[in-house]
Amino acid sequence: MKKLLSYLFTLGLSITAMAQGDNYVQDYTKYQGLALTPPMGWNSWNKFACNVDENMIKQMADAMVSNGMKAAGYTYINIDDCWHGDRDAKGFIHPDATRFPSGMKALADYVHSKGLKLGIYSDAGSQTCGGRPGSRGYEFQDALTYAEWGIDYLKYDWCNTEGLKAEGAYKTITAALKKAGRPLVLSICEWGTDKPWEWGQNVGHLWRTTGDIYNCFDCIKDHGTWKAWGVMQILDKQEGLRQYAGPGHWNDPDMLEVGNGALTPGEDRAHFTLWAMIAAPLIAGNDLRSMSKETTEVLTNKEVIAISQDKLGIQGFKVSGEDGLEIWAKPLDKGDWAIVFLNRGTLSKKINFEWAKQKVYDDINKLDAAFATTNYTIKNVWDKKDKGASTTKKAFVADVPAHDVVALRLTKKK
Repeated sequence: MKKLLSYLFTLGLSITAMAQGDNYVQDYTKYQGLALTPPMGWNSWNKFACNVDENMIKQMADAMVSNGMKAAGYTYINIDDCWHGDRDAKGFIHPDATRFPSGMKALADYVHSKGLKLGIYSDAGSQTCGGRPGSRGYEFQDALTYAEWGIDYLKYDWCNTEGLKAEGAYKTITAALKKAGRPLVLSICEWGTDKPWEWGQNVGHLWRTTGDIYNCFDCIKDHGTWKAWGVMQILDKQEGLRQYAGPGHWNDPDMLEVGNGALTPGEDRAHFTLWAMIAAPLIAGNDLRSMSKETTEVLTNKEVIAISQDKLGIQGFKVSGEDGLEIWAKPLDKGDWAIVFLNRGTLSKKINFEWAKQKVYDDINKLDAAFATTNYTIKNVWDKKDKGASTTKKAFVADVPAHDVVALRLTKKK
């Protein structure tokens, strides 16, 4: 009898311990049903770096509505680094009171009143890249704070992370966000160092695949201990990653430099088009309040945005490349295809593309354009004069200017 009572007592303790243990099991999976197409929005870093304040953010929200970007599909107004003030005695973070005197909740309410969403920035380390308070050790407090403020998007950086392992650190912030209870998009920003495409699908909604973008078309900026990459260099680094992208989980080659002045109008077109082709997030990084007509036309080109936002969520791929002229393809919904001719060279190139002789096949998704047996109508998505009357029955002839693109949408002819 004593043995039986002892056994039942031990069993009871074990059950109690197991039950208590269950209470502390964390949910390391992201919020589902978000970012089913690549996120579209704006971020402060590329143009303004640490020079952020609430008036400027409000003005960007106003501009996104008035300049047609919201109507074109842009949603997020994202504040990058340097919004932070100090932590209080209990460890809760507060915004810089000089720059954000009304507080983040009031700013989020303002952005939401415009039909937009507010994003914010933090870091997995002890300090952000700009030297502000990071989230290490405060993940659950910060997640609760963001939820109370009404934040919709979190970019989570990777500076000052001595001794941390990326997968574990990002799972911690994901668990914190789930515990806080407000669904938001998590942008993993650890620069591709620890191959986030291999583990990030259930942790975040997008992950950086490279170091920072640099505002040039084809160059490398050497900072000594690290390098920033031009548009073409970052494009090349996406090779081999397309199988990891899809609805709710995207490769992120960093934000757009469209409209920031260093790129020509043709380079802006090429940059925007290729980001759309590779299903990259379309996060503008320019001053939305003072855009030129040319920049506005690039960022609000609905035909190109439709390629980006196609519901299949397939990342495009390079078909061929020779003498600086590359051909890119992206399968689209209902059997459509996007085809882009990219001229990386410094001289204009003439193309004479005989469709029936070209093999365009997506070996990951097993989709074949089958140009030899299928006729498509052709729409040039950058040429306003194009009437869409041509088909793939005839060779496509065009000039591709230097550092520019010719981009086509093909629709099966009925």
